[in-house]
Amino acid sequence: MLKVSGLSKRFRGLVAVKDVSFDIKRNEIVALIGPNGAGKTTCFNLIAGALKPSSGSVFLDGEDITGRAPERIAVRGLVRTFQIVRPMRGMTVLENVMMGAFAQTSDVAVAADIAAKAISRIGLSAKANDLASSLTLPDLKMLELARALAASPRVLLLDEVMAGLRPAERERIASIVRELHAGGMTVLLIEHVMRVVMALAGRVIVLHHGEKLAEGTPAEIGANPKVIESYLGTKTKLA
Repeated sequence: MLKVSGLSKRFRGLVAVKDVSFDIKRNEIVALIGPNGAGKTTCFNLIAGALKPSSGSVFLDGEDITGRAPERIAVRGLVRTFQIVRPMRGMTVLENVMMGAFAQTSDVAVAADIAAKAISRIGLSAKANDLASSLTLPDLKMLELARALAASPRVLLLDEVMAGLRPAERERIASIVRELHAGGMTVLLIEHVMRVVMALAGRVIVLHHGEKLAEGTPAEIGANPKVIESYLGTKTKLA
């Protein structure tokens, strides 16, 4: 469903992503992991259109979407969240989520209906009319997720959506991701919490210094000597 081929990004003398390739099948949950600075978010930005690659290609259902504008990619069904939550703080929760719905419709009433359903899906209906500026971090994370869902994604890219959350709050989001997966959605997630990776991902891709270091099941990655040495450490287990 999603194919990344030879993806590279250079910022003058810095190579942030180097010749990264992987395929994600329909209805998979795949985790992209690695130490800080490994190139994970840059890779997301290249896939979702926020950055244009120096070389390489991105295909969605066989269609070349390389370097297209993010809004055009979102219309095709690939939508991402952001590691740093950026709501319109002077707008309500509903209005914020409607911004995602406008990727699929220009009708305000239809967008409001789509947004309300997305908000209900993630359990934030009671705060639909609250200003985004009044939300706690966990609710802001849920708002970010709802806005992405309102765009009706077929492939959802989650960039550290669980960062800064307590275990119960992480489990709340993990449950939603499981429900989305059960409904047929394909998910690629960046995550540092290894318990979450182990619980959600069927496959794990490891980046290190911008290059793909390893790929496999959580059990395979957890036993990979190169991954243990460069990222996980001897005391960390994925399975």
